[in-house]
Amino acid sequence: MADGLWRVRVDPHADEDDSRPAPYASFVVPVYNERDSLEQLHREITEGAQRLERPYEIIYINDGSRDGSDQKLDELADAHTRVVHFRRNFGKSPALAAGFELARGEIVMTLDGDLQDDPAMIPDFAGRIEAGADLVCGWKKTRHDALFGKTLPSRTFNWLVRRVTGVSLHDINCGYKAYRRACIDELSVYGGMHRFMPALAAAKGFQLDEIVVQHRARQHGYSKFGARRFLHGLMDLLTVVLITQFRTQPLHLFALPGLGFGVAGSAILGYLGVLWLMGEPIGTRPLLTLGVLLITGAIQLISTGLVGELLVRSMLSNNEKFSIVRMTQGGDPPSPADANG
Repeated sequence: MADGLWRVRVDPHADEDDSRPAPYASFVVPVYNERDSLEQLHREITEGAQRLERPYEIIYINDGSRDGSDQKLDELADAHTRVVHFRRNFGKSPALAAGFELARGEIVMTLDGDLQDDPAMIPDFAGRIEAGADLVCGWKKTRHDALFGKTLPSRTFNWLVRRVTGVSLHDINCGYKAYRRACIDELSVYGGMHRFMPALAAAKGFQLDEIVVQHRARQHGYSKFGARRFLHGLMDLLTVVLITQFRTQPLHLFALPGLGFGVAGSAILGYLGVLWLMGEPIGTRPLLTLGVLLITGAIQLISTGLVGELLVRSMLSNNEKFSIVRMTQGGDPPSPADANG
């Protein structure tokens, strides 16, 4: 990240050169104007982490708070805690990206900073990862939010995501998640993609799991959810579809409507051609304009798809195309005599 975008503050007694052994678990917590929640949040995360009986670290991302959250976080910083301060509010995806970049744990967990996620379930999330899951997503089965202000829009959004992506999680947008290290290393968080991390992980072949979490009523502050964020989520969903289904084959996305336009345009122009051969005037017919527009649109769509294919092939030639989780070699290696025939 560029210098000046954020700064890292750690406890003076902590080893700032990160030469200590990597912890077992890292907890990444984005914070935006949650001052009154932070002391209890830090205490509960610490208690939940200590129940793992393994080394841990807590990484708070102060996303440009203006209510004194930055000072409070600096006060709470201890030997297990690092605090990242953004210069201004950049959003949840950049906050998580910064946290993931700094996290060193085998398991990386994310929680919201509003106390609605119960850190007492930290061992349950870790247990699911230990059992084989690569990403565990919380499910706020019983919500304590306003029905029309957040609960209903959230359920609608999750239903739509399930239908579009095929990922059968009930609460894909839940901020309470646990990731295996390999999953974090292969996923990129930008824009509003934090909402769709499970869909992106599933597209790469990672194993997903879901756990019902206790959702608590907000005690301090106010929700940042609103109509604007809901609409942004819908637009980001289109991006996810492009990334997961057409990333390596953009021609498939553009060719189908292009062929449809081409067939319709050809049929119209063919019909008008027959009329012209029969001596009927066609120059003033609206169908002629429609046919030409359809053919032009078909050419543009298919050309765009072809250009996309060329770009994808160029990028894939220089980047990793797949991810190997393990390899198994069966039997004894052949002897030199066998190898020589």
